[in-house]
Amino acid sequence: MNKLKVVLKKSLIGSTKTQRATVAGLGLKRPNQERILDNTPAIRGMVRKVIHLVDVQELDA
Repeated sequence: MNKLKVVLKKSLIGSTKTQRATVAGLGLKRPNQERILDNTPAIRGMVRKVIHLVDVQELDA
């Protein structure tokens, strides 16, 4: 299964509660923190919701 590398690129200052909760659900807490996550529809939906705050790179596993 492919993986996604998700990096929080912008601060959460000024973001909504739901955007903060989504970023926390992705496992990100501070700028420049990165996580390797499974490429599932649920994760893709979460990334799409906060795409303006994160950078996403698809990795081959």
